[in-house]
Amino acid sequence: MKPLQIYRKRLIPQECILLKGDEIVRQDDEVIVTKWNTLKPGKDFTHGCSCYYLKLGIKVSKFYRADNSLLYWYCDIVDFDFNEEENSVTVTDLLADVVIYPDGNYRVVDLPELAEAYEKQLITASQMTACLRRVDNLLFTIYRNEFDKLQSPLAEL
Repeated sequence: MKPLQIYRKRLIPQECILLKGDEIVRQDDEVIVTKWNTLKPGKDFTHGCSCYYLKLGIKVSKFYRADNSLLYWYCDIVDFDFNEEENSVTVTDLLADVVIYPDGNYRVVDLPELAEAYEKQLITASQMTACLRRVDNLLFTIYRNEFDKLQSPLAEL
């Protein structure tokens, strides 16, 4: 069987790209863990690692600066579409995100883009409600000081 291929699908702007530079370091029925370098390196961050939580509909990423210091945790709300024949997964970004900073502060971002995607019928009503429920579940995990459980697959990376 050929190795799993991961595609990132964005709704705004619309694009779907193969994450060919991502290295899969763990894969099971619960998670896919990857290490990667940014597609377009910037001054803020250059590399990171991600854990795709297949049953939770979230992707937790750890963004690093060039000096390997933690910039922040970035949590995408996503949908997964598996293609067994091609051994691939398309990860659709549902736009709402939660950013968690090293000092413990956090913020929810990109809600206007989520509303725009719904207004333009780029996402369905069921995707919208699933996205909002996933954000709510993630925030409750943070409120209960249990975000470390979502960080643990990335601890050694």
